[in-house]
Amino acid sequence: MSGTRKPGQRVTPAATPGGMQLFDRDGSRKYLTVAERARFLRAAEQAPREARTLCMTLAWSGCRLSEAIALTADRVDLAGGVLVFATLKKRQDGIYRAVPVPPSLLEALDLVHGIREAQRRRGRGSAARLWPWSRMTGWRAVHAVMDAAGLSGPAASPKGLRHAFGVAAVSSGIPLNMVQKWLGHAQLSTTAIYADAVGAEEQDIARKMWE
Repeated sequence: MSGTRKPGQRVTPAATPGGMQLFDRDGSRKYLTVAERARFLRAAEQAPREARTLCMTLAWSGCRLSEAIALTADRVDLAGGVLVFATLKKRQDGIYRAVPVPPSLLEALDLVHGIREAQRRRGRGSAARLWPWSRMTGWRAVHAVMDAAGLSGPAASPKGLRHAFGVAAVSSGIPLNMVQKWLGHAQLSTTAIYADAVGAEEQDIARKMWE
């Protein structure tokens, strides 16, 4: 039978309607595990300051690289504890989402990018991009940290960090509709693919039933 699983064969989850998968054609994982993300963040601590804050933002918010590069000082809500991203994948402009992030990230952004100072100026920092870089410059900065962390393969990328955020959120018991909001997915079915996490993440999800 064509649907029979052979011994040792890895089952690759089906793609979402939009085509997103957590594994490539060779069955390699496209997301970082919790331990790999921790290694990445430790390596980021040794990177230049602007690269470090970019890496932290991608890891802790799950945003797309292009969304991070577009972030301006006025969209860093220090009091509310959130970053406000323009959801660039939506068909129309003016779609924003607020993503809660750790205080350590907000403190780092303020220290490196002068958020409070920028917000006291006219326009509250709406013209002050945190990373006035091209997307390629941001991509290179992230990959330099991936290399320093000893990470390689499909998961060692900005998209791998985004997928890691989704997997970690689902593994922590965050409702799918909340994860959908934070990631800026148009369809819940796209977000639901993170419930197909494997390995240690799947064990963590299953353990909630055993305890």
